[in-house]
Amino acid sequence: MQNQPNRIHTGIAGLDDVLGGGLPEAHLYLVEGDPGAGKTTLALQFLLEAHRRGEPVLYITLSESIRELKTIAHSHGWSLEGITLFEIMPAPETLLPDDQYTVFHPGDVELGATFKRIFDQVDSVKPRRVVLDSLSEIRLLARDLSRYRRQILGLKQFFASKRCAALLLDDRPIGGRPDFTVLSTVHGVLSLERTHREFGAIRRRLQVLKLRGVKFFDGYHDYEIKTGGLSVFPRLATANHKPLEPQSGSLSGVEGIDLLLGGGLDRGTSTLLIGPAGSGKSSIALQYAAAAAERGEKALVFTFEESLTTIFRRSHGLGVDLKKHIERGTLTIRQFDPAELSTGDFVHQIRTSVEEQQLHAFVLDSVNGFLNAMPGEQFLMSQ
Repeated sequence: MQNQPNRIHTGIAGLDDVLGGGLPEAHLYLVEGDPGAGKTTLALQFLLEAHRRGEPVLYITLSESIRELKTIAHSHGWSLEGITLFEIMPAPETLLPDDQYTVFHPGDVELGATFKRIFDQVDSVKPRRVVLDSLSEIRLLARDLSRYRRQILGLKQFFASKRCAALLLDDRPIGGRPDFTVLSTVHGVLSLERTHREFGAIRRRLQVLKLRGVKFFDGYHDYEIKTGGLSVFPRLATANHKPLEPQSGSLSGVEGIDLLLGGGLDRGTSTLLIGPAGSGKSSIALQYAAAAAERGEKALVFTFEESLTTIFRRSHGLGVDLKKHIERGTLTIRQFDPAELSTGDFVHQIRTSVEEQQLHAFVLDSVNGFLNAMPGEQFLMSQ
């Protein structure tokens, strides 16, 4: 059996799951994305993870200043102390008309000097992980496609000889057309997208376009950028979970309903409550959650359409004390803002709640609220 390559953790919640355990070590990777998609934030998290493990790391920037990098880090509450930041930017005096090249193209002079400075810095720091930000500047200096490809191949061979993992940051091609010059050279490609919805917050999603020699979770996965960095929400797939035999039985605490259902609902199954407005769908669902909490089991309610005040008032009218169960920690009720929610985040919260809290009862109120919350999304029912 062929040995699996050693993996390195990215330090990004959910991303290692998508990658099947992390990135194979000592290879060259491309991270491409739209402006504002979070390429720099991802790269900093990648280096901070290695720094926490006591490894030397290096961030080489050709586009953003060190001051800008520190500003990004500060916004997430990070310190870049211990991370070597190396800035390759043109000196202000070289931008004056009198200092422009007249015989040689700037790329003929500056490209070689730029790569020499990169190689010298890597030799000096001896990092385990490197970030090069960004390829756009190298592409401009190279001028033609063949020269650009030779430079990328040179980077690949150089980093491989140093046994370090390197991330190359680049803008996503306009129109989504892939840049095969880099795609065919690097060991793996991670693509970040930033899309506008008809209503609400911008949606961010990523996909692994390529990862040689290992199995990964392909397709699109939602992610968010909040204080603290990126969080990736791996898409929920039925094939990733082992089916279990349904167990009986979850009781509602209402004798007539439990008798009607032959002793309650089977655990491990899903039940849809259908009826016109005012017929008692939410009341019955809350009764199941409260009954589970009363037995000391964990119950969770996600609601789109009603405020917590309304839920408490109705439950009180039914003689059900939800606040008592919430204070005991056996019941959790969460209200969602439809305009700020992504499908990946929503499904991820359900998954982690089930796995971490060992839930016995889950209520979604309602399916229509979920669908109406994201009118621009497709395939919500499959989710």
